[in-house]
Amino acid sequence: MDHSSFDDNNADDLLPIRRLDISDSRKGFIELLSQLSTCPPISDADFRSRFAELVGLGDDHVICVIEDPSTRRIVATGTVFVEKKFLRGCGKVGHIEDVVVDGAARGRRLGQRVVGYLVEHSRSVGCYKVILDCAADRRGFYEKCGFVEKGVQMALYFHD
Repeated sequence: MDHSSFDDNNADDLLPIRRLDISDSRKGFIELLSQLSTCPPISDADFRSRFAELVGLGDDHVICVIEDPSTRRIVATGTVFVEKKFLRGCGKVGHIEDVVVDGAARGRRLGQRVVGYLVEHSRSVGCYKVILDCAADRRGFYEKCGFVEKGVQMALYFHD
C-alpha cells in the first residue's frame, strides 16, 4: 500500500493521531461513534471500566483518535484488533472496525489517515493481512486506502 497519500502538506495532516485516552470520554468520543451505529450514552464508570479492559489488551486492541485542537473534540476514530491464528504458522490478522469521521469534518482525508494508522499498526505487530467489513457505499473509500473486495460479509445479530 502506498502511504504517500497520507503525507501531503495539509493542515489536517498536522492533526495528531493518537491512541484513545481516558479523557476522551469528555471530548465527544461516544457521540462520534453514534454517527456510525447505535451507541447510547454510557456512564463515566462504564467508560472507565471498558477503557481499562481494552488498554489491558495492549497492542492487540488499538483505538485511535484525531482530536481537533481548536474545539478539543474527537473528530475521527477507528479500531483495529489482532486475531491470533494457527493458520499461516501461527499468523496474525488485523481487523479494522468502527471507522468514523465527524460529519462536520468529512472530506478532509481524516478517515484515510485513521485507516493508514491502523494498517501500519497491523503491519508493525506482524499481521500478514488486515481486513474489514463495510457497507457497499463505502467501498470506494476503502479502495482509496488500498483495500480490494474479497468475499462476502455475513452477520448474525443477537440483539437490536
